[in-house]
Amino acid sequence: MTITASDSAGQLWEAHWASAVGNISSSAIRELLKVTEEPGVISFAGGLPSPDCFPAEEIALAAERVLANEAGRVLQYGPTEGFPPLRAFLVELMRARGLSIGPEHLLVTNGSQQGLDMIAKLLVDPGDVVLVEEPTYVGALQAFRPYRPRFVTLPMDDDGLQIEGVERALADLAAAGQAPKFLYTVASFQNPTGVTLSAERRRALIALAARHGLPIVEDDPYGELRYSGAAPPLLAALDIERHGAPRHVLYLSTFSKLLVPGLRVGWAVAPEVLLRRMVQVKQGLDLHTSSLAQAIAYEACRDGLLARQIPRIRAVYQQRRDAMLGALEQYLPAGARWTKPDGGMFLWITLPASYNTTDLLARALERKVAFVPGGAFHANGGGTNTMRLNFSFSPPDTIVEGVRRLSEVFKAALG
Repeated sequence: MTITASDSAGQLWEAHWASAVGNISSSAIRELLKVTEEPGVISFAGGLPSPDCFPAEEIALAAERVLANEAGRVLQYGPTEGFPPLRAFLVELMRARGLSIGPEHLLVTNGSQQGLDMIAKLLVDPGDVVLVEEPTYVGALQAFRPYRPRFVTLPMDDDGLQIEGVERALADLAAAGQAPKFLYTVASFQNPTGVTLSAERRRALIALAARHGLPIVEDDPYGELRYSGAAPPLLAALDIERHGAPRHVLYLSTFSKLLVPGLRVGWAVAPEVLLRRMVQVKQGLDLHTSSLAQAIAYEACRDGLLARQIPRIRAVYQQRRDAMLGALEQYLPAGARWTKPDGGMFLWITLPASYNTTDLLARALERKVAFVPGGAFHANGGGTNTMRLNFSFSPPDTIVEGVRRLSEVFKAALG
């Protein structure tokens, strides 16, 4: 057998992999997106905002103003903490969300995803316990796994995390002489289920965190995307209300769902001692988030784009959510259950136990429709009869047709 130069190079580098490389894998969703780009495929798979809502002209005008007036500043290296005018804007934005903070509590990140990697890098040694919802955001699992934690999963229902389940997990760990490094939650319009942690449970969780010294990572990319119901307070806001400053909660958010994901501008709100360490970690990762991207985001927001954009997105996504819920009611087989989210971008389907959604995906792709099997969102396995659907990307008539195609797949599987 002939060994090519490419094979030889591969063998060379593979022989030097770190032990943690075995815990790095491709995102099931990112890999699936390659397939869904084929013509005619209706995709419910990605967590994609709708391009119909991208404020392209406004972003272009903001970029033009920034480059005309501040090119020397925004094309240069910048402070790791973030572009100062944007940080000041975000401090005010956080106050509007109920978080009374100063700039010393805020760090601009390269998307909120970077915050997940940084907190794992800072807190997790191999074998440490991380508490996660079941199911949970697959991107968080992908960020945490290289640091080799042990995931302990927490039960959920239509009101989010079950507090009794959190208490039980903490008690079991304490009995074994262990404590979790942190609890990770998407409390508002959770990815993948779309459910929201109730206000009562939020207060109970913050009280529990205070009693047990439990750090919480609150990932909030979707909180502004509410279409019905009243908004509960952020966990981070309740934490500040209780302690006067950030203490137990690291809060992550992003412009990816509100402006455009291509800017890759997110932010973290954290206790000062944690934020200083996150700054040091970020210096080793990328020095700072793109000064140009931050300046464009700031200029657009300063011009009032965010205030105009959020109502526009809400109106479009509400219509699409309602189209999907109506189509599921019309087409799905008996025994199927699904969540009815008040906002966000996703809903979660649980099929009868006889279904395996990983097997169904291949049949669905033959019918030119895609979804994400639920197993990808389960940290320790399971969820074989579940699936996540995205409703933000496709227009209503396409959504209805996609659900109709899915129903044919389900019926064929039973037949």
